[in-house]
Amino acid sequence: MRVYDKSVIKVNASAENGKVVLDAEGAMAPIAKPIIKRINKIFQEEKPISVDDDKIIFSTWVPPIPGEVFDRVISAEVGSILRKRIPDQLSIGITAHCPNNCIHCGASDIIADPELSFEEINHTIDQSLDLGAYLISFDGGETMLRNDLVDMVARVDKTRAIATCFTSGFGLTEQRAQDLKAAGLYAARISIDSPFEKEHDRVRGRDGAYRDAINGIKNARAADILADMFVVVSPDNIDDLEDFYNLAVEMDMQEMSIYEIIAVGRWLDHEDEVINQKDVSRLEKFQKGKNTNPDGPRVTAFPYFMGPDQFGCFAGRRWIHVTSAGDVLPCAYTPLSFGNIREDNLGDVWKRMGKHIAYKSSADYCMMRNPEFRNKYIHTIPDDAQLPYRLDLIDR
Repeated sequence: MRVYDKSVIKVNASAENGKVVLDAEGAMAPIAKPIIKRINKIFQEEKPISVDDDKIIFSTWVPPIPGEVFDRVISAEVGSILRKRIPDQLSIGITAHCPNNCIHCGASDIIADPELSFEEINHTIDQSLDLGAYLISFDGGETMLRNDLVDMVARVDKTRAIATCFTSGFGLTEQRAQDLKAAGLYAARISIDSPFEKEHDRVRGRDGAYRDAINGIKNARAADILADMFVVVSPDNIDDLEDFYNLAVEMDMQEMSIYEIIAVGRWLDHEDEVINQKDVSRLEKFQKGKNTNPDGPRVTAFPYFMGPDQFGCFAGRRWIHVTSAGDVLPCAYTPLSFGNIREDNLGDVWKRMGKHIAYKSSADYCMMRNPEFRNKYIHTIPDDAQLPYRLDLIDR
């Protein structure tokens, strides 16, 4: 099937043995060949969520293939070859409020008074779409605490981006899930910190958090919203990967996404309690092993996916985050601001970020796990500074 059709390049997709294969033709095909080859390598190593005669859903992180939004994915990839900076993903904090008290919360330092209004959030999203974003992620706090979340999702231009949201499951009722589906929510990312109820509740700092997560998953699935189990992996739970996956299978989820615990927020002083390169290799093996099996949810392990063998660190290069107070960060886990959308145009902040010495070149892996980056930019933040800290006050 034709998945991208422009005068200078056309991209076709076919399914072979349950795997997606892309090929390109046209004047720019030779230029696009490296990225097509890289995408095909990923497709061959991994399984899509679903494939039928007219649509491929590869991941909850990727728009359906083909479609207007997937066209923007190809445009962004071609742009990357031409060294054009495009924020593929905008994640935006819509509230700092949350019923949980997670021990690893990266947003615990966010003071949003007032938090972004409905109009400010919509305007920020529109600006990100103009920059080329094709994935909009509503983030918190707990997103379900915003009564206007459904309206926010409905407001996202679905010809330009898919809309997803993070949630602990709290407040993701049957009715809310149905309303979000009707508004066009593509996927819900439900956070699970342990496949065991007692431990999950301990990490979340609240009894009943596990039950909320399970009910949220059930309600998302009943509403036909793609359900992604979002696991923050740490030295404490990395041995539970199989149990996490078995739970995702039991709950009929489409994906299990694995992120790494970051020494930020409440975990700021725990730099020795993060994953290492051996753990990343373990996650790579886990992802590839599960994705060679046609049954069960697909696995996306970001410490591997955003490593030197794949795409490198996305922060400030392919990802931009806006807090619920309006500060613009390279990612949701880096407490360094380049401006505030209440004062600056998002495009101007994105350009400013790209010119900074810390972000104008590529990075092989998560910069917040890089000791040199932390020593230069995180350890030098004054103790009495309000977070996130303006990075352009440090140097350029």
